[in-house]
Amino acid sequence: MTYSIVARDPATGELGVAVQSHWFSVGGVVTWARPGVGAVATQANAEPAYGPRALDLLAEGGSARDALDRLLAADPGSESRQVAVLDAGGGVAAHTGKACIAFAGHVTGDGVSCQANIMGSARVWPAMLSAFTETSGSLTNRLLAALDAAEAEGGDLRGRQSAAILVVPPAGERWRTAVSLRVEDHPDPLPELRRLVALHGAYALANAADELLNSGRHEQAARLYMEASERAPGNHELLFWAGLGTAQAGSLDAGVEQVREAIALQPTWRELLGRLPPEVAPSAADVLARL
Repeated sequence: MTYSIVARDPATGELGVAVQSHWFSVGGVVTWARPGVGAVATQANAEPAYGPRALDLLAEGGSARDALDRLLAADPGSESRQVAVLDAGGGVAAHTGKACIAFAGHVTGDGVSCQANIMGSARVWPAMLSAFTETSGSLTNRLLAALDAAEAEGGDLRGRQSAAILVVPPAGERWRTAVSLRVEDHPDPLPELRRLVALHGAYALANAADELLNSGRHEQAARLYMEASERAPGNHELLFWAGLGTAQAGSLDAGVEQVREAIALQPTWRELLGRLPPEVAPSAADVLARL
């Protein structure tokens, strides 16, 4: 009932999984990944336990093939499952059970596996692999390209409902993620997922700016806040902080206008402006006075 992709970026070591399905909240069932360990997609007659169990086996030193074989051997319902496992070294293993509903199948490449079931055509999973291989840029961008290619070839026979993407760094605590986004229920989930990915990028810049503020690097933080706002036009929170950043960078009039626009969208920003201490927002007092 789903098409998905698991993949590794050989340049960064990031691991990721992305999925779309005509099923509510598919990301909570299909997508599993752990930094420096691996990524898993479990679907069809999905057994979510394949995700954490496969990751545990990979963490113990097993390969993707070993982990998947062990789980399938212990599962009496394995012929109704479709599962792909990716290890941190880029090894992949995939299984499409004989009881999966056509069109169903998978294809693997170097550090990538694409799998699908109940599709509109058997062209879906090969198209996903081609799109992933031929697309440049970040792992996130390449995973989204694979999902778009699946949809272009007919996608889920039943239609569209939810989508998700999960990308983890090459190392770190088991809970760390680079991107973790879900569209739980939407008439057109893939464009919505792309919108969220773009917004995630803007907020990632804002988060980096927050860290710069914490270390007193106000000028650098200001530039990141401004870039974040440019990436998310109409977002009044990012616009507010960008206005303070613009003022801090020396353009007080322009900064005041940005803050004024944010306040027009959400009036409570004016109250917050008066609460900000100078060590957090050195330009706040000047902006407030000009307002």
